[in-house]
Amino acid sequence: MEKPPPLKALPEDWSKALAIVAHPDDMEFGAAAAVARWTGQGKDVVYVMVTSGEAGIDGLAPDECRVVREREQVESARIVGVSEVEFLGFPDGTVEYGLPLRAAVALAVRRHRPDVVITGNFRDTFGPGALNQADHIAVGRAVLDGVRDAANRWIFPEQLTDGLDRWDGVRAVWAAGSPDARHAVDTTDTFQVGVESLRAHRAYIDGLGWEDFDEEEMLEGFSRPVGARMGVTYAAPFEVYSLRWGGGDEDEL
Repeated sequence: MEKPPPLKALPEDWSKALAIVAHPDDMEFGAAAAVARWTGQGKDVVYVMVTSGEAGIDGLAPDECRVVREREQVESARIVGVSEVEFLGFPDGTVEYGLPLRAAVALAVRRHRPDVVITGNFRDTFGPGALNQADHIAVGRAVLDGVRDAANRWIFPEQLTDGLDRWDGVRAVWAAGSPDARHAVDTTDTFQVGVESLRAHRAYIDGLGWEDFDEEEMLEGFSRPVGARMGVTYAAPFEVYSLRWGGGDEDEL
């Protein structure tokens, strides 16, 4: 079997990141340890959840589940140094790519003015035979387009009131957990913090019926092979989408 190529370290010469993902827990399945590394460096990271994950627990009605999952996400974010978590209120499980979602992304970008935007894997799969979920795909596509929309004052111009302006300062979008990742973040020192952030989603995990689920074992299974491709113990993979005209993912971002 051909050995996978080494992974390039993501740049860390930035100050603010905005993570926009579909559900509570999406950041915790691998990327939260990277966030803990960055907040430990003094960087500002804000979380935006497109849904509240209210359809995620079969034994809880959506209105009850929403409260539980939002509470767990806020605590999970706190563990990795993120103090600001927003919930956009799109319907869990039936998120559609389209203008309302693009507009919501553009507004978040214009309000927070990040250097980097993070989302989850929105490829069709997580790897051979491991199908991705529809909300992840819709949100990732909308993030790419909404970030570009945010830079154009003539797209969603109704947002530009009360001093809010367009924002063209996003250097790249990073998709965590992509099977096509060529970059990664060394999470060796913050791996355990990432584990604790996933454990904060206990009600959700219990609701899935995963009786023997071990957060540390699962994250180690994800992170150790990625770390081997960086020459470190643990790492989190990211696919890079450059926002430079004609740019590629090997640009110095």
